[in-house]
Amino acid sequence: VTGGGSGLGLAIAEKFVAAGIQTIIVGRDAKKLHAAKEQLGHLCQPFPCDLSDLPAIPALIKKILEQFGQIDILVNNAGINLKKNFTEVTDEDFQQVMHTNVSAVFSMSREVVTHMLTRKSGSVINISSMAAQYGLPKVIAYSASKTAIEGMTRAMAVELSPGGIRVNAIAPGFIYY
Repeated sequence: VTGGGSGLGLAIAEKFVAAGIQTIIVGRDAKKLHAAKEQLGHLCQPFPCDLSDLPAIPALIKKILEQFGQIDILVNNAGINLKKNFTEVTDEDFQQVMHTNVSAVFSMSREVVTHMLTRKSGSVINISSMAAQYGLPKVIAYSASKTAIEGMTRAMAVELSPGGIRVNAIAPGFIYY
């Protein structure tokens, strides 16, 4: 579960652990990840990694596979948001959100799916947002990124389903926590 140290990612990890699933949480904040592990127990393993560092992703997946043998479910939850008026969003702001929310999901999925295909089994769950469905003010980059996730999810599902890989997206609304 990427972004598994807090928020929705932590809630997903909590449900996995409660179901007896060995759960790996990934995120850039090692302190948050270790606090989550303390909360979730022995079935939870933290793997700190800044997913915006795309070249680090293959080594992360290799390390996880060496330790656990396989990855059955990938939850692409990690993401960033930026609340600014449309005219105040810089090119750099926009690219940073797209890089983290889209490029990292692509890279994580590619690396994990490569191994899932050898087993002809696996599931990828991408976290989208209602921002992909409705116009929301002050979140242009986030909305664009989550719309891209939905398109990528559809393309992945069509291409990967013959290889035994399920790909779905969940688009939550506002979450109170």
